[in-house]
Amino acid sequence: MDWLNRFNSAIDYVENNLDNEIDYSHVAKIACCSEFHFSRMFSSLANVSLSEYVRRRRLTLAAFEIQKSDVKIIDVSIKYGYSSPDAFTRAFRQLHGVTPVAVRKNSAQLKAYARMSFQITIKGASEMDYRIENIDCSLRCAVKRETVKTADAFKTIPQLWANAQSSGLLQKLIDMSWENPKCQLEGLLGIFGNEASLKDETFDLLMGCRYDCDIPNGMEELILPPCAYAVFPNNNVSAWKRLYTEWLPTSGYELANHPCIENYLAPGAEIEQELWVPIIAK
Repeated sequence: MDWLNRFNSAIDYVENNLDNEIDYSHVAKIACCSEFHFSRMFSSLANVSLSEYVRRRRLTLAAFEIQKSDVKIIDVSIKYGYSSPDAFTRAFRQLHGVTPVAVRKNSAQLKAYARMSFQITIKGASEMDYRIENIDCSLRCAVKRETVKTADAFKTIPQLWANAQSSGLLQKLIDMSWENPKCQLEGLLGIFGNEASLKDETFDLLMGCRYDCDIPNGMEELILPPCAYAVFPNNNVSAWKRLYTEWLPTSGYELANHPCIENYLAPGAEIEQELWVPIIAK
């Protein structure tokens, strides 16, 4: 499959440049998607950010070199992108539990992280509900920006919504929402900002709603351009992974370079929340 081949080609590039500077925008370009979407897809599939994968692989290779050769530790640290031996030693100890010098002097138990590859596993017929929504006009939203650590996203985001409830922001958004509906994208919106770089450990979550009046203090305006979306009901962690591993590779669509949206519907709705994913036909 093209999608699978592109992702593995991106990993090929990373692996071939572990001892050089990695151009993260080029990684996404190889995979034929935006940095935001590649970052989200990689972390959802691998359960680790791309930058953390690179760090682990470099320190794995560094440990092998220190064990089997007499190369100077300072030369190993420079080879794998560390600005000083002290920075390399701290990172090495954090991953392996011992210092590079200790590895050279004594037999030590180390951690090895193998090269990653992407595969599709057929698990049997399990339906995945979805629909296609075409939003043919720009949507103006009022949003509050929060920073999310990529590695903790699935735990942090529910906590941010809980904090919004206790602070009164949630009720404020409810009062602003569901007025003069324009489309199916009417609810409380968790919009994933698409300006993050692949090497960033964080991304922006924009918490808000569609809103046509004056933007309240403490919030900012966001314009969502016209776009087609694949919409999946009852969004959860599994929905993100199945989107990337099951739906997208066989759908005939590519990801569009726009934010993904979690749409929390009005109380009493049959479906409580939806995942909106921007798409374009291949």
